[in-house]
Order: sequence, then C-alpha cells, then structure tokens
Amino acid sequence: MAGKPKLHYTKGRGKMESIRWLLAAAGVEFEEEFIETKEDLEKLRNDGVLLFQQVPMVEMDGMKMVQTRAILSYIAAKYNLYGKDLKERAWIDMYVEGTTDLMGMIMYLPFQPADTKEKNLALIIERATTRYFPVYEKALKDHGQDYLVGNKLSWADVHLLEAILMVEECKPDVLSAFPLLQAFKGRISNIPTIKKFLQPGSQRKPPIDEKFVAVQKTVLAKLCDPRNFYFVHKSKQLHSLNSCG
Repeated sequence: MAGKPKLHYTKGRGKMESIRWLLAAAGVEFEEEFIETKEDLEKLRNDGVLLFQQVPMVEMDGMKMVQTRAILSYIAAKYNLYGKDLKERAWIDMYVEGTTDLMGMIMYLPFQPADTKEKNLALIIERATTRYFPVYEKALKDHGQDYLVGNKLSWADVHLLEAILMVEECKPDVLSAFPLLQAFKGRISNIPTIKKFLQPGSQRKPPIDEKFVAVQKTVLAKLCDPRNFYFVHKSKQLHSLNSCG
C-alpha cells in the first residue's frame, strides 16, 4: 500500500495551500515536512529532488513532484475531480486560472511595502467584485447545477471556495451582491471532507502573518528572486512577478 503524500514547504499557506485543499477535499490524508531553515532547503537541493530548485514539492506515488499547477492537475485527475471529458476539463482549467489570479493578488499582499498595501487591497476587492465573482455567479446561474462544471464536485469548486474565503478575510461582506456564490459557499463548505478541513486543528494554514513573511524572505529567497515577493503597480493594475513553483 502506498504511503501518504508528503508535502515539503514552509509552515504557511503560500503555493502549497491549494494543494492541501485539494488533497483534503479528495479525502486524502497527507504528511508535511516543513522547511524552517536555509539548511532544510539546501538539503532538498543537494539531494537533487527539486527539479527546478523550487518548492512546493510533493512526494506521491513514487514521484517527487514540483510546479504547483502540475501537482494540482495530477491530484485532480487521480481523484476524479477533473471532469468527465476534455471539454469539462477545459472549463475547470479556465475557472481555476481565474481563481489562481485572484488568490495570487491576495497571497502577495503581505509582502508589499506598507505604503502600497491599502491601495492594493482596494484593488483586490475591486477585481474580486467586478472581474472574478461576477463570472462565477453567472456560471452558476447559467449552468443551473450545484457545481461549476458538470453535476459533481471538481477542482474548480474547491479552488473557488478557497478563493472566496481568502477574499472574505480581506472584506467579510464581499459576497453581499452575489447570492448564488453565497449559496455555493454554504454547499461546498458542508461537503464532509471539506467541512473537516475547515475545522480548527486541521492542516489548513492561517492567514499569512509577519513571522511567515520573514521566513519566506530569509529561507525561500535563496531559491526565488526576492522580487517575486512583491507586486509592482503599473497602469493601475497589479502585476505579480514570476513566482516560485
């Protein structure tokens, strides 16, 4: 019998959090080996297990997988969360890419200079309520099902719930104008595996704090260009620089 997947990352959300979410939604137990020092990271590099010298890295099914999107796609396909055919998979991919963009804006907010955070937070809320959430509200209305794609839970649903909760941490009433997303949040949150993951004491990680920011900058900076931790404000849009994994 294969062992549990083992996740290698720091003790925070970062790019590993969506992987934790998807495994949890699939009902898969996993272990975590935290990178807490530069030496921990150097050991992974020296052992030759980081294909592009980046994390996240997940040991699963005899592989040491890197690159967040590749890991998530594998998990989704393995646990039947990736649609029944190519057309459904394409829709799942499109919806996931949208929520990835939105969550990326939030993920890097704590790493930005203090004098830009308020402006960038306002932009995140504007993007969520005018660009992203209207798409998912309309998708649920047009599709007429409990889920975004097909008639069963998919990676797209899990990713959207994760994004909704992240935006609500920035603005608790952000769904006030989106009744179908409010109902969606309630339904998906009560799926037993997801409900368990949302309980205190699970492997879900809390919002990024100053301690995590410090760890990211000191430990992961050896593998990632420090510019990756910030946004640049240009033409009234936030542009994330290349991110790790």
